[in-house]
Amino acid sequence: MYFPAYRPRRFRRTENLRRMIRETILAVDQLVYPLFVMPGRDVQNAVGSMPGVFQFSVDRVMAEVDEIAALNIPGVLLFGLPSMKDERGSEAFSESGAVQQATRAIKDRYPELVIITDVCLCEYTSHGHCGLLRGHEVDNDATLAILSKVAVSHASAGADIVAPSDMMDGRVGVIRRSLDESGFEGVSVLAYAAKYCSAFYGPFREAADSAPQFGDRRAYQMDPANSDEAMREVALDIEEGADMVMVKPALPYLDIIRRVKDEFDRPVAAYNVSGEYSMIKAAAACGWLDENRVMMETLTAIRRAGADLILTYFAKDAAKLLQS
Repeated sequence: MYFPAYRPRRFRRTENLRRMIRETILAVDQLVYPLFVMPGRDVQNAVGSMPGVFQFSVDRVMAEVDEIAALNIPGVLLFGLPSMKDERGSEAFSESGAVQQATRAIKDRYPELVIITDVCLCEYTSHGHCGLLRGHEVDNDATLAILSKVAVSHASAGADIVAPSDMMDGRVGVIRRSLDESGFEGVSVLAYAAKYCSAFYGPFREAADSAPQFGDRRAYQMDPANSDEAMREVALDIEEGADMVMVKPALPYLDIIRRVKDEFDRPVAAYNVSGEYSMIKAAAACGWLDENRVMMETLTAIRRAGADLILTYFAKDAAKLLQS
């Protein structure tokens, strides 16, 4: 039997050989850990649909941040829950809001830890939608002023990066202008540029208490069938001043991550969302798969697709394996 001179298996024989020619490198430096913060003291509520994930009061979140810093994870993404909700999501831009308090506390203890803050209203509004309502429709333009107030309040508390996730048209430009006019030219904008209307967000809505009280978000989040539209969304956000762009979710949209990476000269983030996390956790609990191997394979796939930054609830577990 004739064999070719080149045999790919030669470089698969040992782990060191595999390491030497590995094309995609996953590192702790590429991970961001999401955190849910809420009012009160001594609160740590388990999120039932997301094993290992909790809602923390600001005093309790600091122990979690200590662990994150010890693992050399470079950044966190903060989501806030309010003490009260109203139609305008007023607590989202309050100086005493949970995100603002947590940002100040974390920066005081760990000045070098990168703090990214989610800029959206869904957790804060009584109706659960990502903007102000006009009847039963989200009023895009009226929402922009509120979002800019939220972003400035986060920057004032010490956020390094604000991340608008609402998918309102024009919000990146308004936020960028508001930050600059308020003296926060150094604060970056990470735009949720291609955020799809996905069923994979289900567990997050328990964690953030953000389910809409009527309808859904298809009128402002992207149709999962569309790819070219994602490129238009990314182009618009970059034109308006986005420093980094995000694709969300990650796994069902690896092709979008690759296209964005190839077509645009900006760092690309990908969100390994709650449903992707919970599926692996549930299957592992049933003994159907090896959790650590599937976790690392998943994160490597997101990285291989082109993500420079991966926001993931697996960040702590992955960091431990990467540094072991």
